[in-house]
Amino acid sequence: MISIAGRPIGPGHPPYVVAEMSGNHNGSLERALAIVDAVAEGGAHALKLQTYTPDTLTIDCDAPAFRIGDGHELWGGETLYRLYERAHTPWEWHEPIMERARERGLAAFSAPFDPTAVVLLEKLDVPAYKIASSEIVDLPLIRLAAGTGKPLIISTGMATTGEIEAAVSAAREAGCTRLAVLSCTASYPAAPSESNLRALPLLGALTGEVVGLSDHTPGLGAALAAVALGACVIEKHVTLSRADGGVDAAFSLEPAELAALVVESERAWQSLGEAVIGPRPSEREGLRFRRSLYVVRDVLAGEQVTARNVRSIRPAGGLPPEAAAEVMGRRFTRDVPFGTPLTWDLI
Repeated sequence: MISIAGRPIGPGHPPYVVAEMSGNHNGSLERALAIVDAVAEGGAHALKLQTYTPDTLTIDCDAPAFRIGDGHELWGGETLYRLYERAHTPWEWHEPIMERARERGLAAFSAPFDPTAVVLLEKLDVPAYKIASSEIVDLPLIRLAAGTGKPLIISTGMATTGEIEAAVSAAREAGCTRLAVLSCTASYPAAPSESNLRALPLLGALTGEVVGLSDHTPGLGAALAAVALGACVIEKHVTLSRADGGVDAAFSLEPAELAALVVESERAWQSLGEAVIGPRPSEREGLRFRRSLYVVRDVLAGEQVTARNVRSIRPAGGLPPEAAAEVMGRRFTRDVPFGTPLTWDLI
């Protein structure tokens, strides 16, 4: 188990829902603050940002290596620099966004993409750090974030088991004692068929840490399935309206969908229960109304048991329905009134 801002996260607790703003502010601080309010009203537990500038991530180069493939569904042909220029959250916005989040009861943290981002976020006293999937191979950055002593969440999109092990080891060696590892398909949007959620227990066994899902698929299905497979953290991108457009809008939840995710993920977690088979405590009343054999007409001593005076009905209390063939043709030992459960001493 780990905790962020005092909230416990682990198998014994409801899923921790993280709302990722990313570039859904569409270049407006006012819209960013409105997203914070929507996230809080939706019941999420945390708001997450991404802390970078175009220049801390890449260079303004138009060479083929710096362009997203033409076939990309959302960003085809765009240079990395122009994409990050549109998507980044200005550093001067971080403080008002995080302050609004704290006022609304949210934990507010971010994914740093270089050491200067960690410096900024430390000044803002974030309660945790997130390592994005592409940065899982940046072991110096992982060590720097882990060295703050804050909880660390690492996404594992595109990573091999060796890369995951190296990242987890780097975090631990730098002093991280509160770590969560998220399964992720680092495509935008991601196809549900590529989620491979059955690997979540493997990820937990590989790392020995709390696991979760950073989800870029449409809707809620993958996230809820992940809870059933042990996910303790669910991260989804959130926007005010997909119709408004933006770099991440196509694979982001709207406020009502986020609220549904919070409610339904907790229901999914509650439904897991224990690995036992048998009547539940709430079913005790129902046990009274199973079928059994009852005397359904007043009968006299010596009268024969027939299908007219003994039937399988609700409630329980009489002989099991399977005994009907064995009792038919026998005789009653005494007078029996209508509505009496049939027992062996009566025949």
